[in-house]
Amino acid sequence: MSRRTSHPRRPAAPQAVPPRITAESPCPCGLPAAYGDCCGRMHAGTAAAPTCEVLMRSRYAAFVVQDAAYLLRTWHPDARPPVVDFDPAMRWTGLEILGTTEGSAFHTTGTVTFRAHYTDDGRPDALHEKSRFVRHEGAWVYAAAVFVD
Repeated sequence: MSRRTSHPRRPAAPQAVPPRITAESPCPCGLPAAYGDCCGRMHAGTAAAPTCEVLMRSRYAAFVVQDAAYLLRTWHPDARPPVVDFDPAMRWTGLEILGTTEGSAFHTTGTVTFRAHYTDDGRPDALHEKSRFVRHEGAWVYAAAVFVD
């Protein structure tokens, strides 16, 4: 006869719930504008990022509001993952742009070095990264990154 032990079932992991951000909310990207007038326009597809820094800010805001479709749409096809998974324990709390190179309307490449602050299960941390952006079919897209720290 085999011995069985029963373990209490763990509750299912909670689904990631994005923070409630409305068109009138301050934009999570850190610029002094309402979300609907700033990154929300790009997320909705009614505006395109004119610079790689604006694209970086809009992608950060997309992580905040958990807009996977926008993130995938603005990822270079050669590096784009099949899906974006959001960690339910992670909350993005602020963005610092530390530097940029090129990336204007007159360039085809650019970089943005930034620090994105977050909490993971309530513990504060930050992601320090230098992201590379390129023009693809006329639009800025995220190509690759190097972690700085």
